[in-house]
Amino acid sequence: MQKVKVDNMVIPYSVSRRTVKYPRLEFKTGDLVVVLPKGKKSAREVVEKHKNWIREKKQAINDAMLKSRKKRLNFKRSEESFRNLVAKYVREFKEKYGFLAKNIFFRKMNSKWASHSSKGNLTINDTLRFLPERLVRYVLFHELAHSRERKHNKKFWKIVELEFKDHQKMEKELMIYWFILQKV
Repeated sequence: MQKVKVDNMVIPYSVSRRTVKYPRLEFKTGDLVVVLPKGKKSAREVVEKHKNWIREKKQAINDAMLKSRKKRLNFKRSEESFRNLVAKYVREFKEKYGFLAKNIFFRKMNSKWASHSSKGNLTINDTLRFLPERLVRYVLFHELAHSRERKHNKKFWKIVELEFKDHQKMEKELMIYWFILQKV
């Protein structure tokens, strides 16, 4: 495993070669991964070029991990009541905003809370059931907003702000819960 020094932090990173057009950096559950196109040789130049981004993300992750000690998961919500809750909010948001959701699926997902396909399928991470209801509601709205705008651009965030003016706070809180669930 290679390492990069950013200020007073030494951050280990792994390299993943994939069929991607451009190199990118990812933090997967706190670990830095440099994703490179198969032909690209050096991860070091990508890491050096993006030290500021690495610093900001690593600090956000460290903050989330600290805050995660104060949060608790809700293990009382049954699978059935969770599915009913999801159905209720999907129905509400479809009626109020005209969002598209043809089918709802539930499964364990390793890297996201939910996804919305271009065909209108909504897939929900089973672990979302352990989060506070307001975060469940936010994740559902966020995903359904993708039926109007696929990318996370200004137009997308304007849609999200119709219901959640505090979406940045929600995103930070979701990160905190993500780290809690990695420990369970």
